[in-house]
Amino acid sequence: MYSNKRVLLIAGGGTLGTYVSEELLRLGAIVEVICPEEKTSASERLVFHRSLATEALLKDLFSKRHYDGIVNFIHASEVEDYKKIHPLLIENTDHLIFLSSYRVYADEQHPITEDAPRLLDVIKDADLLENEKYAIPKAKCEDYLMRERAGELWTIVRPVISFSEKRLDLLMYSGDSVVRAGKEGRELLLPRLVKDYAAGLDWAKNSGKLIANLLFKPEAMGETFTVYSGHNMTWGEIASLYEKVTGVKIRWCDEDEYLSSEDGRLPSKAHEWQWKHDRRYDRAIDCSKVLKATGLSKDDFDSLETGLRQEIAKLK
Repeated sequence: MYSNKRVLLIAGGGTLGTYVSEELLRLGAIVEVICPEEKTSASERLVFHRSLATEALLKDLFSKRHYDGIVNFIHASEVEDYKKIHPLLIENTDHLIFLSSYRVYADEQHPITEDAPRLLDVIKDADLLENEKYAIPKAKCEDYLMRERAGELWTIVRPVISFSEKRLDLLMYSGDSVVRAGKEGRELLLPRLVKDYAAGLDWAKNSGKLIANLLFKPEAMGETFTVYSGHNMTWGEIASLYEKVTGVKIRWCDEDEYLSSEDGRLPSKAHEWQWKHDRRYDRAIDCSKVLKATGLSKDDFDSLETGLRQEIAKLK
């Protein structure tokens, strides 16, 4: 199915795109990646276009060749921005994958399925609805596809938090901050409120495998999928993994102490929304829909401990 299929990854040089490329190559596809980073390819079947994904560049590429699949990683903070580019993308591919996020989900259904209520559907906070620039715009773009572009060959994917060497997430900690704390013998605080909540976190390699395997599947067209391998580990279990792998010391405390600490202080409105409307939610997920569509099972994915060890090893 993938042999000599040509796939374009737009802004695909980051955490998730790297593993989507890896899986597509394994499946036999030819992959082109637009990204501003300087990257070198070890395969003639992988080509990098070092550039921002401008409309001019896209039109130039589309004038030269047809793409069997396109995966668009660019986040549009306003739905009108996405509406401007979507017709160009959908007209030049047989299958377009749109990157949304699991963060669109509200905290009203456990476990989460693809038809669970979204923040946009149920939250009445006018400030959030008008000014939040991640989960709300993602949901509005979803609505545009489902309501105004129904019948086209697109798929919406909602990946959970995807960690890699560039982004080693533990609740609100990211980057290499947890690893550095482990090396320095520093204690990190976490609120016990979320200790037994499912984390909504996966290794980027697992997420990339799922996205790549959704391409060209007839049952994926016009559908929405939560991208998750299904381990449903809690933040407490994730924290224990970090302690085991990095030597970091975790102390569980109440929410007020956490938020008033240097660790938990939320420096911006965006961080406040991320905490209030995502990280403090229970993110238990039913991943049966994406597993069925891809033909994968939970046995096809590596454990989070394996992923964590491999990504941290890259930092040395």
